[in-house]
Formats: sequence, C-alpha cells, structure tokens
Amino acid sequence: MTELLKTLCALPGPSGCEDAVREFVLKKAKPFADEIRTDAIGNVMVFRKGKTALERPVVVCAHMDEVGVIVKKITEDGMLKFGFVGGVDPRVVIGRAVRFGDVTGVIGIKAVHLTTAAERRTMPKTKDLYIDIGATSRAAAEAKVSLGDYGVFDSAVVEFGDGLIKAKAIDDRVGCAALLTLLEEQPPIDTWFCFTVQEETGLRGAASMAYALDPGFALVLEGTTAADLAEVTDGKAVCRVRGGVVLPFMDGATIYDAALFELLRDACEKRGIPWQTKTRISGGTDAGRIHKSRAGVRVCAAAAPVRYIHSPSSVAAVSDCEAVLAAARAFLEELGGEDE
Repeated sequence: MTELLKTLCALPGPSGCEDAVREFVLKKAKPFADEIRTDAIGNVMVFRKGKTALERPVVVCAHMDEVGVIVKKITEDGMLKFGFVGGVDPRVVIGRAVRFGDVTGVIGIKAVHLTTAAERRTMPKTKDLYIDIGATSRAAAEAKVSLGDYGVFDSAVVEFGDGLIKAKAIDDRVGCAALLTLLEEQPPIDTWFCFTVQEETGLRGAASMAYALDPGFALVLEGTTAADLAEVTDGKAVCRVRGGVVLPFMDGATIYDAALFELLRDACEKRGIPWQTKTRISGGTDAGRIHKSRAGVRVCAAAAPVRYIHSPSSVAAVSDCEAVLAAARAFLEELGGEDE
C-alpha cells in the first residue's frame, strides 16, 4: 500500500478542488466496481458486491481533500494575499513552497529585523503572510494566477528513518489508499467504498453521501493528530506513531457507537493488529455528519497517527498505515460473520 499512498499524497486536492484525486480514484476503482456513482458535490461512491448483504448498506469511507491555500488578493508589487483552506497553523508554513498548478510560490512574512518585540512574541496571523511567486507586478502575477485559485503545499514524498514516511496530505490519503486496496478484494458483505470531498472545511461531502446511501453502518478511515514528541508526557501525546491503528471512542464531533468500537477493538485483538486509542478528546471526522444522517447511522473509525498533521511535512509510520488497512478488512469480516 505504500507506493499507492505516495502517489496519492503527491496529487493536489484541496477542499473544493479534489479533481486530480477523484480522477485517479475513478481510474483505479473502475476495474473492480459493480457500480460507481458521483454526485453534484464531487463524492465518489463505489459499490462492490460481497458474499452476503445486510438490510441497510455498509459504508467504508475516507476523504479525498487536503488543506491548502486560496488566493484572495494580488498586490501592486505582485505578491499574493491568501486564506487557508481548512485548519492550518500559520507557524508551520513560513518559508514553505506552495504551487498553483505549474506555478510555484513561497510563503513569506515580514523580515525579523523589521518586527517589533511585541510582534516577535505573538503567533503570526494569516493576514501578515504573503505568497511570493516571483512576479514583478500585479499584471505579471495576474498572468499566472487569478483570485480564487487553489494552491497546495509543494512537498516531496520521502521515506526516512525507521519505517516512517513524510508527505503532505497523509490526512487523508492514507484512508484513500486503504479503500483502493480493499476494493481489489471481494468483500464479505455488500459494501460501498466512498471517497468524500470537503471534509477539511466542515465534513460537507459526508453529509450528502450519507443522505444518498442511507447506510446502517459506517467505518471512517482517517489520519489523526499524534503529538508524541520529545518532552510531551502522559495523555498530551494523544496517540503515538508506531503504536498501531487508532480506534477512537469519542472526538470533538462524534461519540462513536460503543458496540462497534468493541467489535473493531476485539477484531484487532483477535488478528494481532496493533491498536491504540486517543488519550484526549479532540478533532473530528466525517462520522460527525454521517451519524446524524436521516434516522441515524452507527459509526466507528480507524485512523493512522500522524505527526505535524495539516502541514507540508506530515509524518506517519508505514506499519500504522498498514494497520488501518488491516482494521478495515477485519471490520468487514466481522460484519460478514467471517473470522480471520
């Protein structure tokens, strides 16, 4: 699955502009699909018939979009003022490269020798940042980009250290990679494999997907915040890279179905899949919208722990990504009444 993850992470797909990822997903899914649907908002829903079926559909989903930037203004001297698409900490982007299609830029801020002591003690605000695309004037910049253009971090995908991978958009291309891998296998039960849009800007694609399919069960595959850094102690680490798949029981948007949490936990235990849970209630996933759809949906989640999430250089362990895939496979086996 690692090579697939690398390819997916390299694709641009900020919220609302997931086209490149969607085209790749459709191409990879087509040979294995019994049915493919897309909707007006851009979701991809792929059905694969299993050995049995449940009364209401089963959904396994991941979101295609990533955080990024959007052009809001072009200055007279050719600099771009921008906003973030999704939640991004301004501290992690200064001096980092971004790209708008074939146009490369660098995120800058006022030089330190021009700042006041008070400014140096506070977090930079987005309005204080700009993107330098090398233009000499507004007209020169407008020849390359337009207001409303989306950009993504320009960051190489690199394997390093003891089984780690560095890339942008591991959240949530890890989930997409797991779904595409699972699609190559006949599932134990009829299953919809869903690739959603605009998760980073309010779980929007998940809402329309869940309404359309009205599933009885949904498993959300994700990347989640790992803060297991030097000198971070106790529960502040949230979860740990190389600690296995993360099975949350609650986050900022969802209280996960207790019985499904136990089913997934026990399935991992039985198969020797390493797992952990989050030690702080934070974040959110597409489950936040899915579980409230129509008359309600029973939901659970499986995530890869990711350091420096929503940055140009997110870091995850290959073994944790593989554990997400194994947990998703185990979930479908348990619902289908199959053992390992």
